[in-house]
Amino acid sequence: MINSLKNITKKKLAGLILILVIIIAFGFGGFGGGFSTGNQNNIVKIGNKNITTQDFMDYLNQSGLSQEVIKSNIDKNIIEELLSGLVSTTLLNLEIKDFNIEISNDALKENIKKDKNFLDENGIFQRTIYEKFLLLNNLTAPMYELNLRNKALQKHLFEYIGSGTVSPKFLVDKVFLEENREVEIEFLDLNYIYKKPDEFKLNEIKDFLNTNQDQMRQDYIDFSYIVITPKKLIGIDEFNENFFKEIDDIENKISNNIDFKLILNEIDIEPIYVSSYTLSENQKSDKDKIFLSRKNKIDILENEGSYIFYNITNVTSKLPDLNNQESKKQIVNLLYQKNKFDFNKKILEEISTKKFDNSSFIKIGKNYIQKNVLKSIKDNEKFEQNSLEIIYSLPKNSFTLITDTSENIYVAKIVNFKDVPMELDKKDTNKFINKQNSKYRKSFLRTYDLLLNEKYEVTINQKTLDRVKNYFQ
Repeated sequence: MINSLKNITKKKLAGLILILVIIIAFGFGGFGGGFSTGNQNNIVKIGNKNITTQDFMDYLNQSGLSQEVIKSNIDKNIIEELLSGLVSTTLLNLEIKDFNIEISNDALKENIKKDKNFLDENGIFQRTIYEKFLLLNNLTAPMYELNLRNKALQKHLFEYIGSGTVSPKFLVDKVFLEENREVEIEFLDLNYIYKKPDEFKLNEIKDFLNTNQDQMRQDYIDFSYIVITPKKLIGIDEFNENFFKEIDDIENKISNNIDFKLILNEIDIEPIYVSSYTLSENQKSDKDKIFLSRKNKIDILENEGSYIFYNITNVTSKLPDLNNQESKKQIVNLLYQKNKFDFNKKILEEISTKKFDNSSFIKIGKNYIQKNVLKSIKDNEKFEQNSLEIIYSLPKNSFTLITDTSENIYVAKIVNFKDVPMELDKKDTNKFINKQNSKYRKSFLRTYDLLLNEKYEVTINQKTLDRVKNYFQ
């Protein structure tokens, strides 16, 4: 009903109508045993009405939130949020009183009897089901009925102030046309235009590498290792107790700084020697796992169906070796990505400065320009939703960059619009009208919010609010 108190000044609360779901909870175990501020210590004043700290602590007791939950969320403004709920409830009660809105006991009883939670399989109200509900929720009938009465009164208030609030037809028609028009576009998949990885010459790759030396340096390691399996270690293909005892023995020797070669001599498995190794592209090989674990000079790693026991003898940092095809491939991929980024940036700058026109589009597009007709702003079968919203916001003959659901990038031109009039007998049309009416009612409530701020002067005692927060810290 009201905005959070996150952004309130020390004097005024703003936005007192925007939270439409009010926390009116049922009995829980209490807070406040250690909070001895007394009823006369006011935390909020609404007109001539004071909300004391005791009022607020009672409200917290009813919130259904434990003290631990409040403590863990104290830095997320949970106290301010809860205080907003109490102020909201108080304002509504004042408005209900002002409008003389009432609900009879008979109407209240009828609402309870119609509640599906209290009906049997035949749709008949059962007192026993109702009483069981109260018992399970630690409620008395008066407590529950008071809560229900408050909700009903608030519902009547909103119906009273917002009855007949619908979006004007001209506005509904306007928005419908804007969002449901058919938009003809031409688009160019820039993957056809980008320079391909195999098109970069060696001198371009070298220049890129030299320009970005600090970022391009890679670690290279010299190491030896063995792959340990049950067959190699104990002579049988079984992960049994003896095998794991041997593995534990190796781990203990590593912990005791026993030399790698001495451990190998006892295992009697011939090691593999590797020089100047750097991480591969797939990062899945045994060598890659050793590289990723290189902070430990000697270690044993659990691998799928085996163990890797390694010893790193040297680590050097240097520029990638372009004679190494794997390293070269990685550098070329980085160059390719940078080239794409620069190309996209250039087009965006030209579009924003009106330098990109139809001749530019045709020039770069050549035979790759495609056409499509979008049926509505929700026609996201190919293009991503945010891109569609951009397209529908632009005038005819505009250009923009858009993406598809696979994050490919396109240059798009808005070619033409075709308005599609609203057909009132369609189910989707009714849903759209209801949606627009809902938006309009929310706008109306925001206006009502401002009026409430003028009608009731709401002020807080910041010192008292801080003391309450400190209690939970």
